[in-house]
Amino acid sequence: MASHDALPLVILTEQFAKLPGIGMKTAARLAYHVMTMPADEVEAFAQALRNAKQTVHFCKCCENLTDSELCPVCEEESRDHATICVVETPKDISAFERTGEYKGVYHVLHGLISPLKNVLPDDLKIRSLLARIQQGGVREVIMATNPTVEGDATAGYLSQLIKPLGVKVTRLAFGLPVGGILEYADEVTLYKALENRNIM
Repeated sequence: MASHDALPLVILTEQFAKLPGIGMKTAARLAYHVMTMPADEVEAFAQALRNAKQTVHFCKCCENLTDSELCPVCEEESRDHATICVVETPKDISAFERTGEYKGVYHVLHGLISPLKNVLPDDLKIRSLLARIQQGGVREVIMATNPTVEGDATAGYLSQLIKPLGVKVTRLAFGLPVGGILEYADEVTLYKALENRNIM
């Protein structure tokens, strides 16, 4: 922002710019917009941020974000708890749920193995996935990581850990473009990828 802007406005802009996909121009627009909002709306916005940060945590089963002990998917008894779809982020669950076709449950890794970014297997939610499988009752684990170098490496690594446990490991069939992001895939493409998954 310009040097003539008030310091609190500059700081607010810098905070918005830390969000993914928000450049400095967009951050400045958001900061200026906040200045036009009524005080009660600004307070409600700030309270929503505080409330989400304080009350949302990882599901004790699948590592999805929830404000309860279990997320809504894990709580749903009608789901196929013997099929686990492994995804990188909670946003990927939303993408699959939009298809309305997947009836199993999920496990969120919260990242992908990437030595170049100093993300190692111990940095991901892999131990809790293996613990779920070792409890028994799991027939299939679907690797639904993005079709990128990191996504493929993570899927391959997990497959090597899971196969000796006697569980079928499959990978999404990618009508998805290589290097694509699941979050942006349309429902039909995701459904077809799920339906035509391959054994790893």
